[in-house]
Amino acid sequence: MEELREKCGIVGIYGKGLPLSRLAFFGLFALQHRGQEASGITTSDGKKLHTHKGAGLVAQVYTEKNIEDLKGHIGIGHNRYSTSGGSALDHAQPVINPLHSFALAHNGNLPSVAKMEKFLASKKALQKNRSDSELIADTVDFYIKEGNSLEKSVEKAFPLITGAFSLVMMDKNTLVAVRDAYGMRPLALGRLDKGYVVASETCALKTIGATFTREINPGEMVVINENGIKSVQLAPSNPKHDVFEYVYFARPDSVLNGKLIYEVRKNFGKTLAREFKANVDAIVPVPDTATPVALGYSEISGIPMEMALVKNRYVHRTFIEPDKKSRRNSVALKLIPLPQILKGKKIAVIDDSIVRGNTCKRLVETLFKSGAIEVHLLISSPPVRFPDFYGMDTPNQNELIASHKTTEEIRKFLGATSLHYLSLDGLIKSIGLPKEHISTSCFTGVYPIDLKERKGEVSYDVPNK
Repeated sequence: MEELREKCGIVGIYGKGLPLSRLAFFGLFALQHRGQEASGITTSDGKKLHTHKGAGLVAQVYTEKNIEDLKGHIGIGHNRYSTSGGSALDHAQPVINPLHSFALAHNGNLPSVAKMEKFLASKKALQKNRSDSELIADTVDFYIKEGNSLEKSVEKAFPLITGAFSLVMMDKNTLVAVRDAYGMRPLALGRLDKGYVVASETCALKTIGATFTREINPGEMVVINENGIKSVQLAPSNPKHDVFEYVYFARPDSVLNGKLIYEVRKNFGKTLAREFKANVDAIVPVPDTATPVALGYSEISGIPMEMALVKNRYVHRTFIEPDKKSRRNSVALKLIPLPQILKGKKIAVIDDSIVRGNTCKRLVETLFKSGAIEVHLLISSPPVRFPDFYGMDTPNQNELIASHKTTEEIRKFLGATSLHYLSLDGLIKSIGLPKEHISTSCFTGVYPIDLKERKGEVSYDVPNK
């Protein structure tokens, strides 16, 4: 429902003789769903770094000349959805150090930056108004200035970084990829000719013709340069993969932890059908995330699926501020109902989540206006009751509708005939990974990475129905 947004997508490529900037562009193009406000690429030709970044979608940010000017055999790229305020370009990455000898791209979020700030302040190297990604870059850069290699600098900085991070970094000669010990955000490694590719999702590898090798392990650093590829385990692996990668963020053709996202979402639908069978004429998915969910639900329940909501695929984030009327009609910009299919029907609408509830409320109203006589809502995840601090754009907790309303109160607010969520146990079983390897903090309030000074932002006085 476009209420949740992942913070970023990243890509890193190493390979002499490869059309590197072009490959980085298409890798980012495949990761467009992970960030739609800004994009950037940095490359190295062995002598200097070349960077281009801008606000907007990947297709808007780069010209053919930009790609030709990004010369080199090492490159990193980044798509961003900013949650930090300021203009989209203010937070565009890669982050480049002042000497233009080091660049970093970050997927994730650090709930606490106190350790890094204290360290940098003690070295008289702390700058004002730095984002979490910039502070990571400043910390690594401090060690580089001391004469350490990029590899050694990352190793020294790693214990100071508290939170969720998948990182790609580079200097003039080396590409480094590293993942936090919990593996909260995904990061995949692939081969392309004699080169290597690192990307947030396997779909980016496939897009540029790379072969998936393996996932970079939680707590692992991978170093790639003219000597080949090297792996260093910086911290013991303690997997706590973000459940929303499976529910919403990842593309259906991506594979995470050996699980094809399409199949996982289809499993959500099958489990939802076993937990609750709706007495309706048709199953209607909210495209695109919920489509495999609806297929699974239809398969088990025997209720036919209808694509009665059509997505306008050419509506993306815009920098033109909508007026009040067009803001009210924002659902109509993205989802067009088919009255000919809906008229006189009892329908079950399947979606991945409800966050604030405002978009869902407008959708329910639209479906009734289009002729549906009953609109049942089936959600392929449990109620989102707790805020996220690891790189997902969930608002403050008091903006999460399930943090202060029961399921029945939410149903009344939305105007739906009924409302049913997939159970937490059903969600975990559908993914097929051990429960202890998945972070479900948005549903449970159990945060695997210490929130430190932000613990006070979480209230556990929430409805449990």
